[in-house]
Order: sequence, then C-alpha cells, then structure tokens
Amino acid sequence: MWIAPDLAETVAAVVDEGSLEGAARALRITPSAVSQRLRTLEGQLGRVLVVRSKPARVTEAGAVVVRLARQYALLGHDAGVELGLEGPGRMRVPIAVNADSLATWFLPALQGVLRTHEVGFELHRDDQDRTAALLEAGTVTAAVTSQRAPIGGCVVTPLGVMTYDPVASPAYVERWLPAGSTLDALASAPVVEFDRGDDLQRRWLQERGVDPSRPPRHYVPASDDYATAIKLGFGWGLLPPLQAQTALEDGRLVRLDGPTITVPLYWQQWNLRSPLLSDIRDAVVVGARAALAPA
Repeated sequence: MWIAPDLAETVAAVVDEGSLEGAARALRITPSAVSQRLRTLEGQLGRVLVVRSKPARVTEAGAVVVRLARQYALLGHDAGVELGLEGPGRMRVPIAVNADSLATWFLPALQGVLRTHEVGFELHRDDQDRTAALLEAGTVTAAVTSQRAPIGGCVVTPLGVMTYDPVASPAYVERWLPAGSTLDALASAPVVEFDRGDDLQRRWLQERGVDPSRPPRHYVPASDDYATAIKLGFGWGLLPPLQAQTALEDGRLVRLDGPTITVPLYWQQWNLRSPLLSDIRDAVVVGARAALAPA
C-alpha cells in the first residue's frame, strides 16, 4: 500500500512535537487538519498509529510510519541538493549517541559534515545499550550503539572499542581504600554510576568477585558531571582515557587496581543510498577510529 509522504510526515510531526497542536504549528496547518490526516492514514492501514496521550505516543505500527517519514525526508533532501532547490537548515538529522562518546570524540567528528552539508543535527543521548532501540523505533536515522547485530533495514559499521579505567580521587582512596582495592573494601566503598541503567561499574565489581549490590551508590546522569563527581571524591567510577588522562597526570585522580572494561561500539544507519548519510558515516568512522581502540 502506498503511504503518501504528507501523511507519514504528519505522524512523525505528532510524535516529535508530542501533540496534535504542536504538529500543527510545525507543519503550518490547523490541528483539525492534523487530526484528519491521522484518521485518513489510520483508516487506510486499519491500525492505530498514535496514542493521543500527553505527550502523544507512537504505536508499533506508527513507528514504522515514522521511520518511513524520516526516509522520505532524507531522500527528498538529497534530491533537493542535486537539483539546487534545498535551502539551508531544511534537513534535520536525528542521531542517537551514548553520553561518553558525545562528551569526547563524537562532536568533533560531526564538525566536518557541516562544512559540506547545511543540516541540523538532533542528538539523542542514551546508554550505548539502548540507542539501537531509538533507531528501531524510527526516532533516529543512525546510532552509535553497542549492538553488533543489524536492526532490520540497517547496515552496521564497526567503530572501535571504548575503554574504561577504574579511577578515584586520592582523598577518596585514602579514606575508603587505604589498603588498596581489596574485595572487602570495594564491598563498602561508594561508587558513582551514570544512572540506574549503567552496568559498567557492576560488571567491573563482578569481575573482581564483589557482589555489585553491596556498595552505596551515587547517580550522576551527565558525562562531565559524572567525571566531576569522581574527582570530588563522591565515589570511584569508570572513565574513558579521553576524560581521565589530564586528571591522572596532574594528580586529581589515581587509577585503581583492577581490569579495564571494554565496550565495542558500532555505527548503525538506515540502508539507503544517501550522500548525506554516507558523508555522516564516513566522518563518524574517521573520528571514532582516531579516538577509540581498534575493534
């Protein structure tokens, strides 16, 4: 069945803006026109596409339509560029990326794309284990993810390995780990985690033979603030070398005994013939391979 681009675009706008009224403003039509378009497409497909809640939520069928709308927009942008019809800032590219990559190498990697494409990036920050779900739902067109298996309709490119070292402030070590990173000390020493979905510190404790549920925890859900909390002595935590190196060299942090944790990262994007997506992928791959350990 053919799904008209304007109807697919309307579903995506409702999801992006969170309401029919917001979609109307974005599309420059009336709320009743948005509602009519939704009813038309839902009638054609025989399925509910959007749950009219606050904010509006996309259904499983609606996610397929949103993904199609993003693909229509991307292909339309590429055609407009070739025809000399596309204006500055017309194309929005949503990308999912994990917080540590965003805080270190990812933005410099994207910078070069702006020299050749007049696009707007919308970055969705989430854990590398969860970014693939945003791609699958059609929320983003590409993602930095730890998921190696390709999402349906996507292609995968290895980026490299993000490494994490266990670190803490000297004052913290003096108070909580005076005899080193022993199992008994680690069981009671406070740890800093990014959020409740962050399992890196738990993995490290398990590899040391420590029950990861025992230590007290602080949750600091922003990459730079997370590093600051460790430097201030809130707890020990795992940091990538790009964030920890300067503080290790000037003595604000010390490395704890124990293994390095590694997380392979991959770039997943829709399998479309798009010069824009290809250029974004190439820039991300170059930036990642300069910053990350080899896969």
